[in-house]
Amino acid sequence: MPAPVWYALSVKQPWAALLVAGVKAVEVRTWDTRRRGPVLIHAARNPDPRPDGWAHVTTPAVRRLAETTGGIIGVAELVDCVTYPTPDAFAAAAPRHLNPPAWFAPPRLFGFAFAHPRPLPFRPLPGKTFFFPVPGVIITAPETSES
Repeated sequence: MPAPVWYALSVKQPWAALLVAGVKAVEVRTWDTRRRGPVLIHAARNPDPRPDGWAHVTTPAVRRLAETTGGIIGVAELVDCVTYPTPDAFAAAAPRHLNPPAWFAPPRLFGFAFAHPRPLPFRPLPGKTFFFPVPGVIITAPETSES
């Protein structure tokens, strides 16, 4: 039986690191998706030079992760796709997506809501627009500690 196909989403740094670190819970896009389940987080080769995201990089661990570009850096569960139909709705969700309210782009934006993020060993890989398949990926369940 062939291994399941994993899909990745390319995100500019520092946003990719913020997602993987659990600082950012929602990635904003101009397009929606019905995809749900585990998604590999790909750090795009070219980082976002705007200071908006970098202001949220507040620990050495997140800084190291944010300096990694051009490959897979983590995985998270895509649990929902929410619609932001107005600037007010987008601004109200800012604590989850971390983008300034001025980033709202009519007619609407979409937020990919992620849960259970975790870093993975870096895997160099070219990114693509939209979700893209990543061959040959084997990911085990996260380690859990017993109470």
